[in-house]
Amino acid sequence: MEIVLGIESSCDETAAALVRADRTVLAQRIASQDDAHRPYGGVVPEIAARAHAERLTPLIDATLAEAGISLTEVDAIAATAGPGLIGGVMVGLVTAKALAMASDKPLLAINHLEGHALSPRLADPDLDFPYLLLLVSGGHCQLLLVEGAGKYRRLATTIDDALGEAFDKSAKLLGLGYPGGPAVERLAGEGDPQAVPLPRPLMGAKEPHFSFAGLKSAVLRAKESGEHTDADIAASFQQAAIDCLIDRTRHAIGTVRPVNALVVAGGVAANKAIRAALEELASEHDLCFVAPPLALCTDNAAMIAWAGIERLTLGQSDPLDFVARPRWPLDPDAAPARGAGVKA
Repeated sequence: MEIVLGIESSCDETAAALVRADRTVLAQRIASQDDAHRPYGGVVPEIAARAHAERLTPLIDATLAEAGISLTEVDAIAATAGPGLIGGVMVGLVTAKALAMASDKPLLAINHLEGHALSPRLADPDLDFPYLLLLVSGGHCQLLLVEGAGKYRRLATTIDDALGEAFDKSAKLLGLGYPGGPAVERLAGEGDPQAVPLPRPLMGAKEPHFSFAGLKSAVLRAKESGEHTDADIAASFQQAAIDCLIDRTRHAIGTVRPVNALVVAGGVAANKAIRAALEELASEHDLCFVAPPLALCTDNAAMIAWAGIERLTLGQSDPLDFVARPRWPLDPDAAPARGAGVKA
């Protein structure tokens, strides 16, 4: 069976993994940069790129050693080629090109979003195309019809902030530090989700898209008012976000039936309250609900390797002059969302 080496460096996680076509993760290593970015309250692109350059080669060597195989036993090299922070993306892609050239192996330039989109199939062999995907992360909030590897139809996107960004910025407003998403979720467990009257942007709207900038601004006003505890603000923010996600996803379900499942992926998919609400929504519509394990929700190289396997199975590969892309939509033909600008 084919074995693919995956490399991920699109943001602040340096990662390498070896995945076999039978869905076995032979080895995976992730080097977090949380400590380096924590003093700044968010990811600093230059710091991230330097860390990737310093850590990636030793990480790949350690991953191969953990699996007990050599590079000659690998069938292809897959690396994130975008979208993401361009400095980090270039570090991973150039490294993959060098390894592919040196070992005479195919190069697979992977869209980071496709890695998330296909990661549930790595965890669940029974998940067949097509499925409705809610992709929620720090940089993206989209609903997609996934018809196959490389075949995506975007149904909705955010017209301003992604939900993960709203979580992180709300955490900063509440003084919770970095990374913010898990901190907000923990604090929300101590609060009353109905205590603070926060808006639900675009909820009930005929257009299919998301908006979270207004919700984030409302968190700031609630904090500045001094009328609410931080726990109540966190709980109310999380509930408002869930209500928006469920409303928009319900809207999408009505436009794409039949599909095999409702699937959630991306870093925000690690939020247990969001998972529970989506699972209930799927049940209401007699859909299977699929969410990858928590380790496959955040940025990781196993999902990149698996996306490489999906493409390799189709006989696809990429030239060594493939150019890294800071922006790379899964559905380049999707109509621009109103007011979304580059996020469209």
